[in-house]
Amino acid sequence: MYTIRKAILEDLPKLLEFEQLLIKTERPMDPTIKEGKISYYDIGAFIQQKDTEVLLVETNAKIVASGYAQIKGDRHYLKHDLQGYLGFMYVDKAHRGLGLNKLLIDALIQWCKERDVNEIRLAVYQDNPSAIRAYEKAGFKKHLITMRLDAKDI
Repeated sequence: MYTIRKAILEDLPKLLEFEQLLIKTERPMDPTIKEGKISYYDIGAFIQQKDTEVLLVETNAKIVASGYAQIKGDRHYLKHDLQGYLGFMYVDKAHRGLGLNKLLIDALIQWCKERDVNEIRLAVYQDNPSAIRAYEKAGFKKHLITMRLDAKDI
């Protein structure tokens, strides 16, 4: 049985481990990520911020998945003023394919909706087809492509 709950500071060691596993997974997809130990997020601060909700999935008192939603201001020319941005979506390998990502996404979207934020966004690497499929199954659609060029290569 899996349960979702709000992260607390005592969960930080496991969440920091997940962050490093996420970076290890994404590093081959992104040549712009620095070598060595890096951090994407200030998870401890996220846990304490009122405009960010960090959730985790547990089974048998073991954390097996994580994700956050953060309410952000958006560009002045869009129809909405705020967006809910989802990130830190990670599911332990042994628990993938069980719908845990969808459970987290649904809970994070609900948290945003309770705050009258209906525009939900996330970023995913093009070279991560399993994540893209999971987000599409949750209702997300491809919206904008970010392109890059390393001018040293031309």
